[in-house]
Amino acid sequence: MKLFLKGQRCFGPKCAVERRKYPPGEHGQGRRKVSEYGLQLAEKQKLRSIYGVLERQFRTHFEEAERRPGMTGANLLTLLERRMDNVVYRLGFASSRKQARHLVRHGHFDLNDRKTDIPSAMVREGDVIKVRSSSRENEYFLAAVGELTEKTVPRWLTLSPAELSGRVTRAPERDDIDTQVNEQLVVEYYSR
Repeated sequence: MKLFLKGQRCFGPKCAVERRKYPPGEHGQGRRKVSEYGLQLAEKQKLRSIYGVLERQFRTHFEEAERRPGMTGANLLTLLERRMDNVVYRLGFASSRKQARHLVRHGHFDLNDRKTDIPSAMVREGDVIKVRSSSRENEYFLAAVGELTEKTVPRWLTLSPAELSGRVTRAPERDDIDTQVNEQLVVEYYSR
């Protein structure tokens, strides 16, 4: 499955999934039946890879999702969507989550008028994310202004391209998250 880890490359013919539909290596073309555990592990690893989260962070997010009322899988996806690096990516300030993480880590964004350089910071309803005034003259953000006008953002966010800012209007729900993952398999993986 395409995880779009290489940004625009996955949309073109150079994408590895388009060139070869089987795993790399000498034994990649053989058929083998994947166990139930293998399916659960693969789904967890896919979700971790999509959001760029290490195992310990992912486990912490899962434990938090378990404590909250409601469905654990939907809670987990909501928590992952609310991370600062993901919100920067969803607003269109970066072409990938990895690039968004890099921009946040280097302190280019304010969260509610306070400098934030922690990619795992959780945003809440009503929070405002904007490019710092010192970073607005940066050629990356000057070029991004033109692209932001064409960008469509999820329903739980609003974007103001002229001000280089965005607002969280509400918490994301499962219907708002377009990630093609079966979160129930992740829940079953951790429920062993």
